[in-house]
Amino acid sequence: MTESPKSDDLRSAEVTEGADRAPHRSLFRAAGLSDEEIHNPHIGIANSWNEIVPGHVHLDELAEYVKDGVREAGGTPLEFDTIAVDDGIAMGHEGMRSSLPSREVIADSVELMANAHQFDGIVALASCDKIVPGMLMAIARLDIPAIVVTGGHMAAGEFDGEPADLVTVFEGVSQYEEGEMTDDELYDLECSACPGEGSCAGMFTANTMACVTETLGLSWTDCATYGATDERKFEIARQSGAQILDLVEQDRRPSDFLTPEAFENAVTVDLALGGSTNTMLHIPAIAQEAGLDVTLTDFEEIAERTPHLAHMSPAGPWRMEHLRDDGGLPALYHRLEDLLHLDRPTVDGQTLGDRLESSDPPAGEVIQPRDDPVHAEGGLSVLRGNLAPEGAVVKSGAMDDAMFQFEGRARVFESQQAMLDAYDAGAIEPGDFVVIRSEGPKGGPGMPEMLEPTSKISGSPRLSGEVALLTDGRFSGGTRGAAIGHASPEAAAGGPIALVEEGDPIRIDVDAGELTLDVSDEELRARAADWEPAPIDATGALERFAALATSAATGGVLEVPDLPEPSMQLPESEAGPADD
Repeated sequence: MTESPKSDDLRSAEVTEGADRAPHRSLFRAAGLSDEEIHNPHIGIANSWNEIVPGHVHLDELAEYVKDGVREAGGTPLEFDTIAVDDGIAMGHEGMRSSLPSREVIADSVELMANAHQFDGIVALASCDKIVPGMLMAIARLDIPAIVVTGGHMAAGEFDGEPADLVTVFEGVSQYEEGEMTDDELYDLECSACPGEGSCAGMFTANTMACVTETLGLSWTDCATYGATDERKFEIARQSGAQILDLVEQDRRPSDFLTPEAFENAVTVDLALGGSTNTMLHIPAIAQEAGLDVTLTDFEEIAERTPHLAHMSPAGPWRMEHLRDDGGLPALYHRLEDLLHLDRPTVDGQTLGDRLESSDPPAGEVIQPRDDPVHAEGGLSVLRGNLAPEGAVVKSGAMDDAMFQFEGRARVFESQQAMLDAYDAGAIEPGDFVVIRSEGPKGGPGMPEMLEPTSKISGSPRLSGEVALLTDGRFSGGTRGAAIGHASPEAAAGGPIALVEEGDPIRIDVDAGELTLDVSDEELRARAADWEPAPIDATGALERFAALATSAATGGVLEVPDLPEPSMQLPESEAGPADD
């Protein structure tokens, strides 16, 4: 053996050291590793690259910079891929049912690869909704040294002299269908809104989760706000690859970073940015993997003291490049200094306070002062009441103020498609309160996002600001308007949303956190007595997800049922059972 054996303290020693591991080393050699590479620390590069998702098409190039950093620091990078669903392409049809379940597949695949091959550390490259949360869930579950490199945003497009992004196109379809846009205009918008690689340009789920990851301390300073094509992003990738070896040497694990205070910081930043409602699924799910409890009540309590400071798309005019140019997250920390736990460590060796101290306060218009916020309270709200005893969520920072108190007549649909058919038939009217049920984690199954229904309403001059939506499913991070999701318990689990009937009055009061079905308790009990759950039509991965998924109020995570006690099963003799 030409190289010295590695330290027994390294996990990878289990597969590389000693005579018993000669077969294992033989396989590493077949994969192209040298003696030195076999005995160096092994770093798994968990990459979600594919040729489908714009937020991921460049991750193969980014991974090369990560691997260069790993090699420079004396490690051996071993890259593997996991899946990534493009929510925009999956939107509006059966494919969207596969999106949330993919989060669990991603987490499981990274965990299985890391454990099967005994990696010493992980660098995760990811972008977009579900993929970043899935990586973070795996990292928390494994609790081996890890760094995340989020892939970065795409540049904003331009249409009619104004910034544009994917949501602009979705809303453009509604304008086209109502005669407000021509064929040629819609085509021009389609061709200009998404100009290249990166996650969609607004504060949608991908970019919100990148900001959450940086604030949790698991990615490099400014990683969240540098774009997919920025030169600085590639340098961050190289630095992250080198830094993972320091974390391995120091045995700094995700549990050192994923503390209750770190999650409180992440929720605070999420609310100040007016982030995606999907974080109210993903942050609790990540916390659970870290052995912690983050609930909707935490979001409610933190929102009361956290102002909404950045009017980001889809609610406002600013995209990620504008937030970057205004100083990124460290600049935002200046505005939130008294609300953050600044002593929390980060993977680049700084504390959150160090990141603040080494940055300038925001200089532009994007991050507003505390005495002039977009909204006095955080941009996400929790609503409760007889329609959602466990809670429902709304991106209040993306609502018209006039809709904070609204009462409408229920229009009830058993699926997203049924609602879209009604819209296309001109059957949705101002004053309607659209209810789309049986689309929760179990009932969907898969809890599909519904950017198409919300975009059709928000993009309609006739309906925008005049119609509210409620679902036990969920909405895209690109949703704006009075779109209330995650109504829990869901209809398939016997939640009260299953009892709503056509024409029922429904009231919301966002300021008071209330969601009320204005029907007597006596009438609801009578309806409940006649209610029967609808059969769930699913096979394969969706069938398993429907069987195991928990409430959206607890992150929609999978819960494995208790296994039955084993009992001995002896074969009967040919003579038959013994006589008593």
